[in-house]
Amino acid sequence: MTLTREWTYDGLAAKVWEGEEEPARIVLIAHGYGEHIGRYEHLAARLVADGAAVYAVDHVGHGRSKGERVLITDFEDVVGDLHGLDDIARHEHPGLPVVLLGHSMGGLIAARYAQRYGDSLAALVLSSPVVGRWDAVTQLLALDEIPDVPLDITTLSRDTRVGEKYAADPIVWHGPFKRPTLAALDRGIDAVAQGPSLGSLPLMWIHGEADPLVPIEGSRSGVEHLRGPDYLELTWPEARHELFNELNADAVMNEVVAFIGQKAAT
Repeated sequence: MTLTREWTYDGLAAKVWEGEEEPARIVLIAHGYGEHIGRYEHLAARLVADGAAVYAVDHVGHGRSKGERVLITDFEDVVGDLHGLDDIARHEHPGLPVVLLGHSMGGLIAARYAQRYGDSLAALVLSSPVVGRWDAVTQLLALDEIPDVPLDITTLSRDTRVGEKYAADPIVWHGPFKRPTLAALDRGIDAVAQGPSLGSLPLMWIHGEADPLVPIEGSRSGVEHLRGPDYLELTWPEARHELFNELNADAVMNEVVAFIGQKAAT
């Protein structure tokens, strides 16, 4: 049975999923652009079943958190927000190993977090991360006006129900990018590229080879810069952007849970 608890800190909406027994590890989740932590219920439940306490927060401007919708002016601040959640999790479960998992924009946040606080982590998992090169940012910033074009929901998953549910979700952002957020993304990608490698921190990179939103080859250079000797790369030929919502999501989650369990054993 998965138990949940919600609260706010500094105007940010946070949630924890836990089992009835004492956890063996902590997993922090950093979600992607425009979405919210409620879209990770199934992943959290799978991690809890394997002994984790799972903590996540709606980033500023997202979900139920404070701020103008999808407006992020500095990803260093978002990393700081996530570190605040880390502090809460460690206070509630002292002494447990902590793993960070980031998806898409959350992968950028997680990568930068690991560069700043990697010594405190047991492992890092990057899912379809915005690191290395993301041509969409450069192309959009070059335009005089950001087009108000909704996300093509077919890019998320081969499972059509995923896109339909996304389109109907009232706290998912369905409007255009905002220029300050794009500029912050551009600076964040550069900060990761200019920052240190992760050395001995165990790193898992998962990506769909048919991901049209964050193409795999753009992310590869960023991951290669980050990775150290303890590294696992798993890609799936026909999978799109949201691997945890793909047709093979169970297999993906099994791989991630196994990696986390191995690297964050107590």
